[in-house]
Amino acid sequence: MLIRGDTFDVAIEDGVIAAVGAGLAGGGEELDARGLAILPGVVDAHVHLNDPGRSDWEGFASGTAALAAGGATTCVDMPLNAHPPTVDAASFDAKAAALRGVARIDVALWGGIVPGNLEELDELAARGVVGFKAFMANSGIPDFAAADDLTLYEGMRRAATLGLPVAVHAESDAITSGLLARATGTTMRDWAASRPAVAETEAIARAIHLAEAAGCALHVVHVSTGAGVALVAEARGRSVDVSCETCPHYLVLDEADAERRGAVAKCAPPLRAAAERDALWRAIDEGTLPMVASDHSPSPPAMKAGEPLHAWGGIAGAQSTLELLVRDVPTDVLGGFAARRLGLGGKGRLQPGADADLVLVDLDDPHVLRAEDLRQRHPISPYVGRTLPARVRRTILRGHTVYADGRLPGEPIGRLVTP
Repeated sequence: MLIRGDTFDVAIEDGVIAAVGAGLAGGGEELDARGLAILPGVVDAHVHLNDPGRSDWEGFASGTAALAAGGATTCVDMPLNAHPPTVDAASFDAKAAALRGVARIDVALWGGIVPGNLEELDELAARGVVGFKAFMANSGIPDFAAADDLTLYEGMRRAATLGLPVAVHAESDAITSGLLARATGTTMRDWAASRPAVAETEAIARAIHLAEAAGCALHVVHVSTGAGVALVAEARGRSVDVSCETCPHYLVLDEADAERRGAVAKCAPPLRAAAERDALWRAIDEGTLPMVASDHSPSPPAMKAGEPLHAWGGIAGAQSTLELLVRDVPTDVLGGFAARRLGLGGKGRLQPGADADLVLVDLDDPHVLRAEDLRQRHPISPYVGRTLPARVRRTILRGHTVYADGRLPGEPIGRLVTP
């Protein structure tokens, strides 16, 4: 295939990018992409697709269909909220089997660190996880317990010997659990008050200290505050191997949106004040915040009903990341950095030798997101009704179109990918 663009063309052979340049010679199938941006497919390194075990929340078929419609060609599935979570070889194998034949895009897997599974990390590494995820606070899922400091430190030491990073949900369990127990109201404001910024910054600082002592590569997921990013940047400045990500909801929504939208906008950490949102944008501009991931964390509608304080705390938004942000962030933030950080060398770059994973985007097609446009299992998202400034026209995985103008052509061809 040869994709013709306005300023450059992309030649594809056997699912791999063969050449990128102006005026490339044809000879096979040609696709006219003039008028569209030709970009690397999104690598969404933080999704919860919940298969197997909680596929009534989401599943590999529906979740990857939504990701494909949003321009993603690779995702990295978290160890929870599948049941059982991916904490040993058997659960890894079950998840790999669940995605086979139904995934619309390529899928990599995180393993988990929980109390008692230290001896299982080697076999997870041998299976091909990209790294290990740990919660420093209550995960909200009974079968994925938070890692106490000793569990986290020993897990980091083992991960270091395996050459894999540890990702942490960095919120202080002591602070968040204590404040939640004292909550007298049940509103979104009460939820935010139970998870203040200091809970995040305290945990980030502690995780950096433990990782530095363990000699482990650290990745801090869904940072919601400028101070959190600054802690990571300071540690990197003294050669600690640490990185961080934020999410679209922290960049385009704030605490006022949370109060207005209710539980559909509930997440942990919670949406912050507009000043924190602005600080995250500055960090992206300065290069200290190099990665955005969706943290797609869906649930059945009933779990978002009732009092917001007790509703499920997850935002479903994997389909909207690119269309929300592509006009304002470098494309490397949407995939290239994640692919490099997690050892997925064939992904996230528009260069010869890389997988032919591309997305064609109309940068000048603002449109209102409707619930019926969503491909995920439950059409619930805080972005419904919002005007998205760009539109994905086509998503190409290893040279094959997996999404085009509202359609999902052909059989699913997504596969398990490993570092």
